[in-house]
Amino acid sequence: MRELSTNTAYEGAAGLPIAGPGHHIEKMSRAFVKEAEDGDTFDDLGDRPISSYPNDVTAEGLALIEAALERAHRKHAEAQARNDRRALAQAARDLRYWTSRRASAQVIPPPVDKTHVHFGATVTLLRDDGRKQTFRIVGEDEADPAQGTLSHAAPLARALFGKSVGDVVTAGGGDVELIGIA
Repeated sequence: MRELSTNTAYEGAAGLPIAGPGHHIEKMSRAFVKEAEDGDTFDDLGDRPISSYPNDVTAEGLALIEAALERAHRKHAEAQARNDRRALAQAARDLRYWTSRRASAQVIPPPVDKTHVHFGATVTLLRDDGRKQTFRIVGEDEADPAQGTLSHAAPLARALFGKSVGDVVTAGGGDVELIGIA
């Protein structure tokens, strides 16, 4: 066991120097560095970024968040049972993220107004190169453009909000005409 210095004015209980007049801390705390039993070290994973946009979701999006939260709980319990510190750090990170997303989720009912673009609307667009695309505007965690869903925080969705059939917006360096709202 390490003995503490008798210089209590500049050394704390943990044996680390405390800054005093004309001094600086020479040792760095290792409080946030974990060491695995095999000697490997890894830092705690930082939190996943949380969007600054409101966490608006569809009913389906809320179900997806709840399923992800359930998976995160399960992975966390499995990592604890295996005493797998690396997996535990990842699972804890995911658990914090999905707990936050569930707590802030606001279910937005499907739009009744089909004359203007709102959250939850399905829009059909005509690109300036002649391509037609259809997207449903949904929450950030449920969006997958390849599957026809677009985040309400995406620049295209933001440009479309409040628009009507026949309106043209600029997106991605080109013009997009709104040709349908469902």
